[in-house]
Amino acid sequence: MNERLARRIRTISPSLTLAVSAKAKAMKAAGEEVINFGVGEPDFNTPAHIVEAAEHALEAGHTKYTPSSGLLELRRAICDKFKRDNNLEYESSQIIVSSGAKHSIFNVCFALLDEGDEVIIPAPYWLTYPEVVKVCGGVPVVVKAKKSNGFKITPEQLKEAITPKTKLFIFNSPSNPTGAVYSEEEVRALAKVCEEADIFVLSDEIYEKLVYGQVKPFSMAACSDKMKELTVTVNGVSKTYAMTGWRIGYLAAPKDIAKAIDSFQSHATSNANSIAQYATIKALNSPEAAVEEMVAIFAKRREAMLKRIAEMPDVSCVVPDGAFYAMLVVRSAYGKRFGSKLIDGSVSFADCLLDAAKVAVVPGISFGADECIRISYSLSMSDMLEGLDRIDAFMRSLK
Repeated sequence: MNERLARRIRTISPSLTLAVSAKAKAMKAAGEEVINFGVGEPDFNTPAHIVEAAEHALEAGHTKYTPSSGLLELRRAICDKFKRDNNLEYESSQIIVSSGAKHSIFNVCFALLDEGDEVIIPAPYWLTYPEVVKVCGGVPVVVKAKKSNGFKITPEQLKEAITPKTKLFIFNSPSNPTGAVYSEEEVRALAKVCEEADIFVLSDEIYEKLVYGQVKPFSMAACSDKMKELTVTVNGVSKTYAMTGWRIGYLAAPKDIAKAIDSFQSHATSNANSIAQYATIKALNSPEAAVEEMVAIFAKRREAMLKRIAEMPDVSCVVPDGAFYAMLVVRSAYGKRFGSKLIDGSVSFADCLLDAAKVAVVPGISFGADECIRISYSLSMSDMLEGLDRIDAFMRSLK
C-alpha cells in the first residue's frame, strides 16, 4: 500500500476486470477475433438531429463557460422531462447538470455522506457504487438480492439492513448489471421503509427508457411528497440517446441539496461541456423515434439471447426486463478445469473463457455476485449469438 497517497484514495478497490479487459484488447490487437460482451454502451451512433444541434452550437460560438449547474434552457428541458415522464415537478434551481451520471452520483455522495455513514447497496450492484461511497467516507452495506426474487431486494431486507448509522439507500431500476425493473408497487413498498427510517435515497434511473414488454419503471421520488424530499434522482443521456461520450448527466434534488452540490461543482469541475449541453437540449425536446427504434432492436436481441441461453444445460439467467445486460449463472463450472487451470470463481472463469473461446465477459464478483458473469447485448445479433455458442461449447468442454 502506498502511504504517500491519501487514505480516501487508498480505500478504492482495484478493478478485477482490468486484467481480462487488457488481455482482450491485446488479443484483438494481435488479430484474434474476440467477441466482447463487456461493453456498457449502446452500439448505435448518436441520432443525427442531436449531432446537428452540436454542430449548430459550434457554429454559433457557444463555446464559453455556462452556469456551473448547467444552461438554464437545458435545466428547464430537464424539468419538462421529469414532469412528462415521471409526474414530478421541479424548479430549474433543483436541477444540476454534470459530466455524466457517474459524476452526478459522486456529487450526491460527496454532499450527503459524513465519515462512517452507512449506505445500503443492493447486490448485484453497479461496481462503482461501493467505491464512490468509500472514497466519500461512507461505509457500504451490501444487501444480497435473491435470484429467486428476480435479483430484487424486499422491503423486509431493506428494513433489516437499516441501523442508526444509515444515511443513504442507493436504488437502481432498471438495474445494471441484472436488468431488474421494480414495479410501482415494489418501489412504493421500499419507499415506505425509507420514509419511516428517514433516510435519503439516491435513485439511479439512467436506464429508464430501456425497458421491454409491458414493464414500466417508476420513480422513487414520485411515491409521496416526503419521499421527494428524501430522494435525489440521477439520470442522463448516455444510454437513452447513445451519447456515452458526450458526458452529460443530471440530477434533481431537494433545494438545499441541489444548492450544496452546485456550490461544490462550481469549485470542482465548473460546468459540463457546453456543446454537449446544447445537444442535450435537442435530445430532450425532440420526438423519440430513434430511441424507440433502438429499444426495439435491443428487445429482439434480448429475445434471441434468452432463447439461446435456455438451450444451454449448465447456464441460467433471470430474465432482464430492462437495460441491456444479463447475469449468467455459471456456478456449475466452478471446481472444474480448463486444461491445468482450476475454475474457482467468476474471475478465473472469465480468464479461461477468454483463453479458450476468445469471449470477453465481466466477472460477477465485480458486482457482488461471484456465481455469475455479466454479458451485454449491446453488440450485433450475429456476434451475440456466436459468443453464446462459444460460451456453450466452453462449458461443455470443462472437465
